Amino acid sequence: MQSPLEVIELVGNKLIKETPFKYQLSVASPSKTFSGIQVIDFGRTFGLKQPAVAYAVTTLNAPEAMDFTMQLEHNDGCKIWLNNALVYEKSGERPINLKYEERGVQMSNECKLSLKKGKNILLVKSETAGKEWKVYMQPPSTKGAILNKTIVYPGIGLAGMKYIEKSLVNVSNWLVVGPFKNEGNTGLNEVFPPEKEIVFGYMYQGIDEPITWTIPKVEVLGGMINPKKWGTSYNWNYHNGGMAWAMEKLAELSGEKKYKDYAVNFCDFHLNGIPFVNYQVKTLNADSSANKEILGVPLLDFTLAPSLPLVYRLQKDAAFPNKAAYQQFVDKMINYAVNEQLRMPGSNIFTRLTPQKYTTWVDDMFMGIPFLVQASIYTQDATLKKKLLDDAANQVINFSTQVWDSNANLYRHAKFSDSNNLMPHWSRANGWGIWATSEVLMNLPKNHPQYKSILDHYRKHVSALVKLQNANGFWYNVLDRPDSKEEVSGTAIFTMAIARGVNNGWLDADTYKPVVMKAWNALKTKIDMDGTVHDICMGTMCSDDVNYYINRPYFDDDTHGLFAVMFAGIEVENLVKGKDLNKMAAK
Repeated sequence: MQSPLEVIELVGNKLIKETPFKYQLSVASPSKTFSGIQVIDFGRTFGLKQPAVAYAVTTLNAPEAMDFTMQLEHNDGCKIWLNNALVYEKSGERPINLKYEERGVQMSNECKLSLKKGKNILLVKSETAGKEWKVYMQPPSTKGAILNKTIVYPGIGLAGMKYIEKSLVNVSNWLVVGPFKNEGNTGLNEVFPPEKEIVFGYMYQGIDEPITWTIPKVEVLGGMINPKKWGTSYNWNYHNGGMAWAMEKLAELSGEKKYKDYAVNFCDFHLNGIPFVNYQVKTLNADSSANKEILGVPLLDFTLAPSLPLVYRLQKDAAFPNKAAYQQFVDKMINYAVNEQLRMPGSNIFTRLTPQKYTTWVDDMFMGIPFLVQASIYTQDATLKKKLLDDAANQVINFSTQVWDSNANLYRHAKFSDSNNLMPHWSRANGWGIWATSEVLMNLPKNHPQYKSILDHYRKHVSALVKLQNANGFWYNVLDRPDSKEEVSGTAIFTMAIARGVNNGWLDADTYKPVVMKAWNALKTKIDMDGTVHDICMGTMCSDDVNYYINRPYFDDDTHGLFAVMFAGIEVENLVKGKDLNKMAAK
C-alpha cells in the first residue's frame, strides 16, 4: 500500500514533467467578438515623429438591431462615424488615462452605437500632437458578475467588408491609413479623402509620401503552452503559487531536491519575466496577454497568494543568487497588504469591488491571510511582525461577521454589501476559510488575545464539516446539497485542515483521525498511478444561485485541486507517522 507521501510524489512528478516554464511565440490573434478591449495603435504603425492624423475602419456585425455602448480612451482628438453618421467627437490634447481595476479597465469616455442588423461600418479618425497615438475601445465591463441574461455582443473585424481576403481577416480586425498632415493641430477638422469614400487600391497623399490602406503592425506574442480550459500549471495566480508552495513543503518532507527546483523555477520564471510581460501589455497593447496580472492587478488572487512560495523561500534559504529580487518583490507585496489592499469600511477585512462594490469573499481569507502569517515570520521588523500577525488573527474573527452562517456553522461563499441574498455553502470556499484559520493557529502564540476565539471557531467549523462527510469519504461541491457531485479540492482541504488539528493537538485524535483517513482513502480513488487527479471543480465566481455551483464543470489536474491534494498528503503523512512537519521545521 502506498504511503500518503508516495501518492503525492506521483502528483508532483507528473507536474514537474509537464510544466515547461517557457513562453511560446505566436502571431497575435484578434478576437472576432467585440466583448473585450480593441486597441488601434497608430503610433506603433506610423511612428510618433510629428503631429498627424490617421483613420481606421472595421465592421461591426450585429445579430439583430441593437443599441450598444462603447467605452473609449484616446490621446488628443478623436472622431467616430457609424454608417457615415458622426457618433463621437472630442478635440484637444489629452493623455491616455486607463484605470486598471480588479477585473477590467475603466475608460474615460463613451458613445452609444445604434447598430442595424448585419454589417455596420465603423470609421475612426485620430489625431496626435506627436507624443502618443492610440485609441482604446471596449463594451462596459461586467466585473465578473454572474448575469441572469446573456449579453449579446456584435462581431468585429474585416470579414464583413468587400474585397478583403480571408488571410487578412485572420490577422487584423482593422484597416488603417495615415499619416495625414496635422498642421497647427487642426487636422481633426480637416476633411481628408477617407471620410468621403473608402477606396482600396488607391494612393492618398500623406505627409511625406503617398499612402494607402494597410493593417496595423502585427505583433508576435509570448503565450502559455497548451493551456487547458481551466488554465495552466504555471500562470501567475493563487493556485499555481500555492502549488509551488506545496512543492517546497514536499521537498522538505521527502528530501527530494527536484520538488524545490520546481518551486524555484516558478518563482524565477515570473520574476525574470516581469519586463517581458510589461512590454507585451504596455508596448504591444496585449491587454489579455499571459501573466499580465503580475503587473499589479489589485486583487489578492494575483498579489499576496501567488507570492507565498517567494516569501517562504526567503525564510528558508539564507543565500541564493537573486535573493534581492525576491526581497524587493515580497516587500512590495507587504506594502500592498498593509497600505493598498481594499478593506471593508469600518472593518479590517479584505473586500472587493467585484462583482459589486464591497463584496466579501471567503476566498480572500486564503488569498491574503496565509501571506500575512508568512510575511510576519519573514520580516525582521518586530513592529511589522506584530502588525501582520495581529491583522491575520483579526481577519479570521471579523470575516465571520460577513460570511459565517452561525446556524450551520459553515461559510457562505460571499456576501454583497447591499444585498441580503444568501449564497450557498460552497465546498472550496469553506476550504479557503478553514485553511486560513489553521495557518493562523499554527503560528499565533497561545497567549495572543484572539487565539482561543480562533480555536473555538475552528472546532465549530470542523464539527459541522464532519457531519457532512458522505459515506464514501467525500464532501459534496455544495456541502449541504447531496444532489451536487463529490468534489476533490474541497475534500482535500478539509482532509488537510482536520489532520492539522490532530497533528497540532487542537482535535481529539481518536475522534478525528478516522475522519481524516476515510477522506484520504476517498481522495486516493481519484488519483491515478501516473499522477493524474480527477474531479476538480474549476475556478468559480460568486452567486446566490445554487445551481450555478451544482453545474460547474470538473477537470483533471486543475491546480485548484492539485495543491490542496499535495497539502493534504503532507499532513496525512505526518499524521500516520506521528510527526508534525511544521513543528520539525520550526526547530
